[in-house]
Amino acid sequence: MPVRPIVQLGDPRLRETAIPVKDPRLPEVSLLVKDLADTLAHWRTRTGYGRGIAAPQLGVSLQVIFLQLPGAEAWPLVNPEIIERSREKIVVWDACLSFLSIFMQVERHRAITVRYQDAGAEWHEVQASDDRNLSELLQHEIDHLDGILAVDRITDVKTLCTREEFEKRYRASSPYALIPAK
Repeated sequence: MPVRPIVQLGDPRLRETAIPVKDPRLPEVSLLVKDLADTLAHWRTRTGYGRGIAAPQLGVSLQVIFLQLPGAEAWPLVNPEIIERSREKIVVWDACLSFLSIFMQVERHRAITVRYQDAGAEWHEVQASDDRNLSELLQHEIDHLDGILAVDRITDVKTLCTREEFEKRYRASSPYALIPAK
């Protein structure tokens, strides 16, 4: 499948609420997952950033996200929803392929439980925490399905910085350090 353009900050499609997928087994859902995987792989190779991507970032208003953590199997999630959140919160650095020149600190729940369907339409639950920064990543991608962007969750506008400043000052202590910069 082709690498698709990523919808950029300011495009109103990023603010829409994605609709649930009626049947994850449909061929068009498989094609969408392949497009998400190929697009994420392209940007990860080109920039050194990218652990996940959501269908709205390709201009597709469906509840599908795709994760590719370093050293892990590819992981598409269909109709994901957060069903439980820890009271404890953390502040983390965040960025997005839809505005990769901007980094900021955001507040996220330390741990969450997510319910989702796989490509065979089976339901699963996963508990995510600080391990591999999975909790913050899932929250970021699921936010996309609700039309919420990382810039909406900024803790302090003073943390806003360019990618160049982030790389110089903060990358080594962030989850992005796992992916070498190009």
